[in-house]
Amino acid sequence: MRKSKPAVFAALLAAGPAAAQTEADCEGLANLALQGGFVTSANMVAAADGLPAYCQVRATALPAIGIEVRLPMEGWNGHYYQAGCGGFCGILGRADASPGWVNAMRPGLERGYATATSDSGHHGLSVVDATWADANPQAERDWGWRSIGETNRVAGALIAAFYGTEADRSVFQGCSTGGRMAHVAALRYPEMFDGIIAGAPAMDYTGLVATKMSWLMQANTGADGAPILKPGKEALIGDAVMAQCDGVDGTTDGLIADPRACDVDLSGLQCATEPGPDCLTAEELRVIAAWRQGPVNSAGARLYPGGIPEGSEPFWGLWLTGFENGGGALVNLFTTNFGAYMAFADDPGAAWTPQQFDFDADPPRLAQMAAVYNGDNPDIAAFREAGGKMIVWHGWADAIVTPYKTVEWYRQAAEAAGGAEALAENVALFMVPGLDHCGILPGPSGISQTALDPMTPLEAWMESGERPTSILAE
Repeated sequence: MRKSKPAVFAALLAAGPAAAQTEADCEGLANLALQGGFVTSANMVAAADGLPAYCQVRATALPAIGIEVRLPMEGWNGHYYQAGCGGFCGILGRADASPGWVNAMRPGLERGYATATSDSGHHGLSVVDATWADANPQAERDWGWRSIGETNRVAGALIAAFYGTEADRSVFQGCSTGGRMAHVAALRYPEMFDGIIAGAPAMDYTGLVATKMSWLMQANTGADGAPILKPGKEALIGDAVMAQCDGVDGTTDGLIADPRACDVDLSGLQCATEPGPDCLTAEELRVIAAWRQGPVNSAGARLYPGGIPEGSEPFWGLWLTGFENGGGALVNLFTTNFGAYMAFADDPGAAWTPQQFDFDADPPRLAQMAAVYNGDNPDIAAFREAGGKMIVWHGWADAIVTPYKTVEWYRQAAEAAGGAEALAENVALFMVPGLDHCGILPGPSGISQTALDPMTPLEAWMESGERPTSILAE
């Protein structure tokens, strides 16, 4: 969607101030002819909840990428904003069903951007449903990378038809899978977006979900097939961790500034006699040690950068252990579905379980699908040469997408760029203490996604060259 800025500005000046669009203009988009796709509906939505009135367009990019585009009826700022999606996606506009900003069109629309998102190329019963990928390489390509470009292409055609000109600036924002999409965009479409926001990026699904999460599940499965570390002991573990780690950074504030700086010893919690709610069995301690370590093969070689970070314990119910009253433990669902239908070139199907993952034989078998999905290549030279700006952010307390991978990616990206100073011209990394995955759950300190605003500093960076120093909301 990018074009030269002088050409765009000249076109806008020649056209004069942008006039408000009419409901008829919006409804007329239903008849727009699209190459490689079609519009399914176009309706005006009245202003509400802090959002302006907009034209809501639903479209399909062939074969099956569902796309939603929202076009401000008046006050369009001339820019374009594209949002990613979470998990295995499959639910169009899911993020905009809540007031949050992560993977949502809201942050762009409320600032006057034309906005868009997609379902990544399939319909899913939930964001942990991957049955759509069973023997379906086209859908896997769409989820992996193609939906990013197709959403941009379709949105660009609708913007040009509605406003009579192209957008002069493009931004992508996503977290988790949306963060993976952000990294993929920088690699596969380096000139498409002027600015990118990548939150808690699950940039390597094959390493993260197939290998690391299978390790987590195997470590917590007893000989009887039942979980060893069950719900209910997260606070016990978390309190012990915080007592040992909180002041390591020189400040006692209920936050762990960097879990890598903390060496935790939980042996004092081991049950002296009978197991109970206020102590840990030897088996439970072994689970936690394996979770902290991360996956290795039979030779002891590391297969993934790090394990579950200290400080993430308050969020274990949602991601790892489940809740005492049921629900949660989403890692189990992600791993099982990904391994059964997405991780391998030949899908093993519903009979597959993470207990079957072989840490010696299986990692090499993931290479073919890694090339389709992953965005962890640290060489983003083409994006940097195009002048793109990228904010990467991650919570240090993320229990599902390890922050250690993001830190390693940044180090490798600096090496590929010729040094940290060179990379800093285009990429800014923010690691946030105490923050859950994508800031979904509020931490003990109250911090969640509502405390963050990466959009304002990204805009300032693109407009004035002022490099971001914080992404905390003012």
